[in-house]
Amino acid sequence: MSKDLQPTVDPTKMGLGRSIAVLTSGGDAQGMNAAVRATVRVGIYTGAKVYFVHEGYQGLVDGGENICLATWESVSMMLQLGGTVIGSARCKDFRTREGRMKAACNLVKLGITNLCVIGGDGSLTGANEFRTEWSGLLVDLVRAGKITEEEAKKSSHLNIVGIVGSIDNDFCGTDMTIGTDSALHRIIEVVDAITTTAQSHQRTFILEVMGRHCGYLALVTALACGADWVFIPEMPPDDGWENHLCRRLSDQRARGSRLNVIIVAEGAMCKDGKPITSDQIKKLVTDRLGFDTRTTVLGHVQRGGTPSAFDRILGSRMGVEAVMALLEATPDTPACVVTLSGNHAIRLPLMECVQVTKEVTAAMAQGRFDDAIKLRGKSFENNWNTYKLLAHINPPDAKSNINVAIMNIGAPCAGMNSAVRAAVRMGIIQGHSMLAVHEGFDGLAQGQIEPLTWTSVSGWTGKGGSMLGTKRTLPGKRLEEISQNIAKFNIHALVIIGGFEAYVGGLELVQAREKYEEMCIPIVVIPATVSNNVPGSDFSIGADTALNTITSTCDRIKQSAAGTKRRVFIVETMGGYCGYLATMAGLAAGADAAYIFEEKFDIKDLEANVEHMVLFWQGKKIKIIYCSLFKRNESCNSNYTTDFIFNLYSEEGKGIFDCRKNVLGHMQQGGTPTPFDRNFGTKMGAKAVLWLTDKLKECYRHGRIFANTADSACVLGMRKRALTFQPLAELKEDTDFEHRIPKTQWWLKIRPIMKILAKYDIKLDTFEHADMEHCRRKQAIKDD
Repeated sequence: MSKDLQPTVDPTKMGLGRSIAVLTSGGDAQGMNAAVRATVRVGIYTGAKVYFVHEGYQGLVDGGENICLATWESVSMMLQLGGTVIGSARCKDFRTREGRMKAACNLVKLGITNLCVIGGDGSLTGANEFRTEWSGLLVDLVRAGKITEEEAKKSSHLNIVGIVGSIDNDFCGTDMTIGTDSALHRIIEVVDAITTTAQSHQRTFILEVMGRHCGYLALVTALACGADWVFIPEMPPDDGWENHLCRRLSDQRARGSRLNVIIVAEGAMCKDGKPITSDQIKKLVTDRLGFDTRTTVLGHVQRGGTPSAFDRILGSRMGVEAVMALLEATPDTPACVVTLSGNHAIRLPLMECVQVTKEVTAAMAQGRFDDAIKLRGKSFENNWNTYKLLAHINPPDAKSNINVAIMNIGAPCAGMNSAVRAAVRMGIIQGHSMLAVHEGFDGLAQGQIEPLTWTSVSGWTGKGGSMLGTKRTLPGKRLEEISQNIAKFNIHALVIIGGFEAYVGGLELVQAREKYEEMCIPIVVIPATVSNNVPGSDFSIGADTALNTITSTCDRIKQSAAGTKRRVFIVETMGGYCGYLATMAGLAAGADAAYIFEEKFDIKDLEANVEHMVLFWQGKKIKIIYCSLFKRNESCNSNYTTDFIFNLYSEEGKGIFDCRKNVLGHMQQGGTPTPFDRNFGTKMGAKAVLWLTDKLKECYRHGRIFANTADSACVLGMRKRALTFQPLAELKEDTDFEHRIPKTQWWLKIRPIMKILAKYDIKLDTFEHADMEHCRRKQAIKDD
């Protein structure tokens, strides 16, 4: 938000007398409906009129019933729907000045001077061109007698804000575009299904995914499923790749693998620009190796299906930010696009981002493939580098004589095995011997330790739970036995993967260094817990899978309620004292409230929520059944329990609505990991071992390892956009040990969005919104 805006501005009056139109254009993407819903509801919240533009730019040109007033109820039950409810179309008419004049006339007649466009770079470029020539279009319309001078004066300026909706994640300036995560869900579902049949018959499968100009889907899929090879347009394979590919596939079979997986982006090509097709690769593998080979082209199934929890939240946050950007814009404000940077929604100049996006295509056309990778952004570059390390480097013949132990601590969660697999393979690539510690600290104390090989972790990326076994036991009472086994097995470094117990256990080992010299080894803690409550990281492995489990369950609950009418569901989630799951699932599922420990509430708040529900149903004849989902995390309040809240709503809702209770329980810890958790775990595991390798070199003194400094025992966490190492000892100040949560949690700032979208009368703190920033990727390449 602009810093010049006075804090006395009431956000509920920012839009009075103003009108906003929202349209979706180009290819559809899961999560667009969440963005439309948020734009409509936040627009109405600010006092503005909000209009749907059906069928994209074609509807803008045709006008009439294609542009209609949106209401609060008209966007109910949209969150879980894929595609775009208001329609999208490729429009040739809008590319002509005559077509844009018709569009301008339609907007002026309705008094619309704010336009939110949800689409790809082509759609957003068209919006900017429309804005640039707006004044000229008004002059021509007045001259032609289509509008009056007075109408032109009232609509003298058009504000444009873009939201990127594209499953390819091909727009520079944002970490993720709406639809990408959902597309990855569809792809990984197919990969998991194919893997089972491929193993049965010892087959090679070639999977072609979308990505004509961008290889993001292919690259992340390759990381998430441990593919043997990936072809992407940004980095064509070296000359002679055919021999290299066949050698790699043969090596994998020689190591005992029963299948091979090759991922191909539809825009894959050689360095000379010739396309590399799935059929071409199939013929190569069949002719040279004689492997039974199958090809699967996914096509438009990647666009379909229900949006993931991430895309629903992303769309909702971007819709909120888009409305604020429109209402804060001045005639001098450049057209902007709302993007994601780390966990923050920010605004960037639209055409700067479009220009950098075009430069990626130019770099590929000119053979500057390293530049193309960098222009895609740090996330894409990190994914590529991690993939190369894990898939394209053979283990060295020389050993480092270093033993690295890996263990899981605390409750199991999806994605733990991905981190273990990446850590093991990265360690082997570095020449280390990797050791599995079974059953957590108990296993370390009892000597349940065995070597891990390259093939022993094959296929682990798609497996839920903990293959190593895990327990909540802390090391404090068994330090003597643990120190003896560290010496016995000659362990030089330790990777601890787990939740809050892993963090506390790491601290106890560090504190024991004063008494036990064996503990003076480098230690890294990788956060992995559905609760997302480990200090030092914005996200934990496993939280995304749990969030999607809750969201999909709530979708089914809403379906069941649609037939019974007027029903309130109380849904209890996991998380302990951390309200992350309850809050984010509430936003993803369209809940009316989320009761959490971090945000104190009393009986008056509960009464107000009940009254809100009673008024909602008494005051309106509802045609679309609205199902309220109240989420509560398990430890939010010792007195206001789930049963208490259920009984309160049941009693107060008599004659108006009935009430049901659902405790989701341990299903939140199960299931196969989502693409995010597989990818996140893979990068975290690889990064942890690389850090340990460097730290071991620093700590090697007088022929042995001795690490007793604070920075030799760290938590590896994601902070905004970067993976960072923070000493365990330094994180103690930011830890509420009694309630097992960090003292500062980024996601608390987005809780008001959920309440506003549920029509609660609260104030949105607009000062949390982003200033206009600039796309710096081009400069980053120059600095390199």
